Amino acid sequence: MTPIAHVDQLAKTYDLVVIGAGPAGMAAATLAAAGGASVLLVDENPAPGGQIYRGIGATPLKRRALLGEDYWKGEELTNAFAASGASYFPGATVWQLAPDLELGISSGGRTAMIRAAQVVMATGALERPFPIKGWTLPGVMTAGAAQILLKTSGVTVDGKVVLAGSGPLLWLIAAQYLESGKHFDAILDTTPRANWSAAIGQLPRFLASPYLAKGLKLMAKVRRRARVISGVTALEAQGEGHLARVRYTKGGKVHEIEADHLLLHQGVVPNINMASASGCELEYDSLQLTWKPKLDEWGRTSVEGITIAGDGGGIAGAEAAAERGRIAGLAALAALRRISPEERDRRAAPIRAVLARYDRGRAFLDRLYQPAQQFRVAGDDTLACRCEEVTGGQIRNAVKTLNITGPNQLKSFLRCGMGPCQGRLCGLTVSETIAEARGTSAEAVGYYRLRAPVKPITLAELATLDMSETEIKTVARG
Repeated sequence: MTPIAHVDQLAKTYDLVVIGAGPAGMAAATLAAAGGASVLLVDENPAPGGQIYRGIGATPLKRRALLGEDYWKGEELTNAFAASGASYFPGATVWQLAPDLELGISSGGRTAMIRAAQVVMATGALERPFPIKGWTLPGVMTAGAAQILLKTSGVTVDGKVVLAGSGPLLWLIAAQYLESGKHFDAILDTTPRANWSAAIGQLPRFLASPYLAKGLKLMAKVRRRARVISGVTALEAQGEGHLARVRYTKGGKVHEIEADHLLLHQGVVPNINMASASGCELEYDSLQLTWKPKLDEWGRTSVEGITIAGDGGGIAGAEAAAERGRIAGLAALAALRRISPEERDRRAAPIRAVLARYDRGRAFLDRLYQPAQQFRVAGDDTLACRCEEVTGGQIRNAVKTLNITGPNQLKSFLRCGMGPCQGRLCGLTVSETIAEARGTSAEAVGYYRLRAPVKPITLAELATLDMSETEIKTVARG
């Protein structure tokens, strides 16, 4: 790969621009560069790996068993990308991807506009919002954030620690923390018991998937070494100025645990902001309870030239993300006429066979770990939109008194989704809370309409844009 350090080193055009250096982005960029395309991979992080393989080349944790064998699979991907002919721009933010494939990229206080013939968006996933009372208290954080501290710095949160939520990643993070020597005062499992009956029909396919042995091993390790409390139906973080205790309900009885840190997690969802702002059509996934881009079998969106790979197009896991990245890379090479459609199909066939193995267990996991509704909506005195400090009660009152029908209308009155996160931390919560208040579904309520810039950009950065003589005269005449 060829590192890029400043925006003025960017070419004006590339055959393919890949956004995001996780498994999908690295795999797509590596394959396309090997096929002769001029490739640029842009990523906000200082090194490749994405969230799942974060710190893979620089983590201070040298004992491989600590993070688990799946984490170290990222070495093969990062090494292959490093040996590729792609250009790589770390520490850079893509704040615009227009439907005509013009991209706005900022780094180091400067910004530039470039064009691509094809774009692969590999923006990955976000942790699903977990809006409980007290979730903004210092000492409360997402389990994913705690995992990042461990991977990048070898640091674990200290004091009395409680982990709460559900989903496969909850067990992975718990196992990694326990392997590092950290003790949990409790793990509060919020997986609804009723989910088992919904998932049981998919069990035969799950038994034939690669997830089974891996999942059983993780859960057995955690249960041997930590106190796991299942059947939790309510959660609250309490404290004055800092978390002091966690209150939870199990079997109708309320309990309290002293805690210095509460790590929350209830699954991940596609990061759709850039796709939506680029005009890509979205659809609602009633199984994963989230919005995702509408894609064809190659990951192509409704916008010509934009393909989405990895968990940004639907949650499937790191191994599947890499394979989907390769599928997207083949699609880009065919669109660029670097390979024929026949060669594309031939090379994609064995990749699709691997993907089918991972797809076998996905429906079981999605049904089993669907978060309960009370953890998807904001209570009356709980913040739903953290940026604008809007509570669930304010949303319900707006629905009742102003006949609010969806999140875009709500923006005009309460500014939800207009803060720095641009709805990433509140979008699903706001839609679910409106839906509950109206007695309808989140799908019927809809999601935010998003526009560029999808990430904050300063006026000073915009002022560094190079303008043509014609553009300067146009502004001057205006």
